[in-house]
Amino acid sequence: MKICKLFLVSGRVQGVWYRAATQQQALGLGITGYAKNLPDGRVEVLACGAEENVAELEQWLWQGPPLAKVSKVERQALATGVEFTGFVTL
Repeated sequence: MKICKLFLVSGRVQGVWYRAATQQQALGLGITGYAKNLPDGRVEVLACGAEENVAELEQWLWQGPPLAKVSKVERQALATGVEFTGFVTL
């Protein structure tokens, strides 16, 4: 079943290659969506794909790349129907 979830990741997640590493993980899992920096220092991640793959990405978001220090990952389920053809960083 395809699902979409929006994640808000807090901590030291900007300036540490978090978006690029998230993109790499997502593409490897066949997930579409995006990762973008927010003005308040968080990273917003929209992930659409198979439920188990989105769950696997969510677990990875808590870790992130080596220089990241994640303190919180908030998530929201979204209505499906959002379509992306890849995973981009914004």
